[in-house]
Amino acid sequence: MAEPARKTTAEVRQLSKDAKFDTIGVVMASTQRRDKKGSPYWTITVMDETGSLEGRVWSNGVWKDVRDGGSTDVDPLTSDLAKGMNGRSLGLRGQVSEFNDKLQYNFNIVYFVDQEKYPPHEFVQRSPIPVETLLKGLDEILGQCGELEAFVRSVLESDGIRRDFESFPAAVSHHHAYTAGLLEHTISVARNAVATADASIASGYPVDRGIVAAGALLHDLGKLDAYRLSPMPQMTVPGTVIDHVALGYARFDRLAEAFGLEERLRLALGHILISHHGSKEFGSPALPATPEAMIVSSADELDFRLYCWKNAVDQLDDDSDGITDFSYSAGRRFWKWRE
Repeated sequence: MAEPARKTTAEVRQLSKDAKFDTIGVVMASTQRRDKKGSPYWTITVMDETGSLEGRVWSNGVWKDVRDGGSTDVDPLTSDLAKGMNGRSLGLRGQVSEFNDKLQYNFNIVYFVDQEKYPPHEFVQRSPIPVETLLKGLDEILGQCGELEAFVRSVLESDGIRRDFESFPAAVSHHHAYTAGLLEHTISVARNAVATADASIASGYPVDRGIVAAGALLHDLGKLDAYRLSPMPQMTVPGTVIDHVALGYARFDRLAEAFGLEERLRLALGHILISHHGSKEFGSPALPATPEAMIVSSADELDFRLYCWKNAVDQLDDDSDGITDFSYSAGRRFWKWRE
């Protein structure tokens, strides 16, 4: 089988109906289902450095093993290769089709590639912002933590947390689900939160700016236990059955105890971590009850929605009217009202 002229997933998403494509990426998810006639088909989502792409392999799809340079037929119903796709690099050759006035992607040929020639980690999407820039932003926010700066620095220096922040995702799919996504999201939340704190202080509200900065930097601490890269973002078992809010508070409480953090500050910071999702419906055991907690929770929600907006409008084609497809993550359609 000849090596394909590869397109990135971003380039594939820009193709029009009936266009053909070849791409290689790491498999984020694969699911076997059956259609109305009982025939098997697969839904496969792959990621590369530019984003992700979901498509279907119908029952007439061709599956090939090209790892040794040849081209051997593979039975996807019995092959271990097909059963172990997740987390491995995979080649896909297909065509853009249309269903219910929406473009979709059919993978007509699935080919299993050499994992040394196409290492999975090379296809994992990274933050578009250089890590060096993000770390500079982290240090700037640290300098605004006031009396809590020493404690927050001690947290980042414990258990390799600062190193993990440079690589961990902020989610598996909803937002910033890529390498260094957690650091990118955290810096954005912290900047928005500090700016809101300043505006609130100027409006006469009694807001502790240092608590806001520290709480924003630590609000997603639990994601270091809830997610992992293997090599694409995945949920851990603790993340699934306990959730990052509770995991983050538990780790924070241990570190605050070891540091000897003053009880008043410990409660104020802990409250931000345990309430930052804003409502019990969305996983916060407590509702934000201080100005600082309300500010961090609002900044967290804003960054999530802005990310969803940008991700949705980036996928609009030139013929669109600026209205995106429905975003199930954000629960709405978005509008790009100007170029």
